[in-house]
Amino acid sequence: MSRGAKYEYVEITDFAAEGKCIFKSEDGVIFVEGNVAPGDVVDLEVVRTKKKLKEAVVTRIHKASSMRAEPYCSHHGVCGGCKWQHIDYANQLRFKRQQVVDHFERIGKIKNVEINPILPASQTEYYRNKLEFTFSNWRWLTREQMSSGEEFSKNALGFHVPKHFDKIFTVDHCHLQPDPSNAIRNSLHAFGEQSGIPYYDVRFNRGVLRNVVIRTANSGDIMVIVQFGEQHDQAIEAVMQYMQQSHPEITSLNYIVNLKGNDSYQDQEVINYSGEKTIRETMEDLTFLVGPKSFYQTNSAQAFNLFKITREYAGLTGEESVFDLYTGTGTIANFVARQAKKVVGVEYVEAAVEDARINSALNGIKNTSFFAGDMRRVVNEDFLRIHGRPQVVITDPPRAGMDVPVVETILKAQPDRIVYVSCNSATQARDLALMSEDYEVTRVQPVDMFPHTHHVENIALLVRK
Repeated sequence: MSRGAKYEYVEITDFAAEGKCIFKSEDGVIFVEGNVAPGDVVDLEVVRTKKKLKEAVVTRIHKASSMRAEPYCSHHGVCGGCKWQHIDYANQLRFKRQQVVDHFERIGKIKNVEINPILPASQTEYYRNKLEFTFSNWRWLTREQMSSGEEFSKNALGFHVPKHFDKIFTVDHCHLQPDPSNAIRNSLHAFGEQSGIPYYDVRFNRGVLRNVVIRTANSGDIMVIVQFGEQHDQAIEAVMQYMQQSHPEITSLNYIVNLKGNDSYQDQEVINYSGEKTIRETMEDLTFLVGPKSFYQTNSAQAFNLFKITREYAGLTGEESVFDLYTGTGTIANFVARQAKKVVGVEYVEAAVEDARINSALNGIKNTSFFAGDMRRVVNEDFLRIHGRPQVVITDPPRAGMDVPVVETILKAQPDRIVYVSCNSATQARDLALMSEDYEVTRVQPVDMFPHTHHVENIALLVRK
């Protein structure tokens, strides 16, 4: 089968990894991306072929699947964010759970545990507390815009077009973050256009207006971080003064001058222009301070449910020593601390560890301690000797999962229970298989943190045999 091969009146079979769908042809499995759903009867054209991978796009839909829903966002199909708006929510949840089942059975060889129904999100729109938008002088226009005959500015403020690193489409209204996110972004874009301040050119790493991050906390606090690509003092002052005067609802207004070739700013100085340096997120009776560089779960409401399940699975009585690995800013560690004897958190990023300590002090929590460093080097036999054997280990690693040396150290520590929180059930299943001789998976709870995407969070409880 070569590129350009066509299939007519074929039925899309099922969902696949990364939010794609599949068609099982006589030539093998073909992966289909885009506005497609299982049950659709379509025409396909193959656009990419490799040894073990064939990809196609839909050229015509003859019959729509019963799984379909009407997308609510005008940017659906252009934006790569909420790709599953055209799939009804019940079927999104069904596939996400099935994804966990498949990973556990195929990768982890775990077949003797009941995987609970996925916990749905109470909000499927406006659920994120953080969004990042990019300025660009390479605006992406849709076919409809190009054929309209209307004149459009070359400047854009919005999201990257999938598979085009240098193309940004202008976002008019995003359904991911609550007000006043849209108003702040659109106001800033209008000011940028009116003032004539150069928008960033990613191809040549030049331009003043580069990026803006908006964080909206459940306390009502709002943080804005404007990133500039050049040290243009006059333009920076004009932008920041405009934001301060036009949006008094912003409680923390900050900026960064980033001259690097990428937008990452963990290594950049954040300058607080006005207001507080942090915003406040609340959970139960706890308050967490979130700074410009702090990591905090982007779905606050569902994070609360995730943490409650994690605490329940930990089975704390007040007598346990708990290790919280990949602790980040210590949200889980502080959330469970009052039910434990002590909690020891470990994290790669020193700044995150400082946030964790601040949050413990802010909430009057005195039985936590936090350490920064490479997990493989920090969590070793000497660490166990100093801090004692934990009865419970909570681990929440990045998508790549845990390093083998970390798994080996956990096994040497022999905790009674391990609560494994994961944003990637495939690497989670792989790690669980490494611990299967000593531990049995007894409870599994998928959680939908990101509606209208293929992503799923998953919590597994392991009990020592």
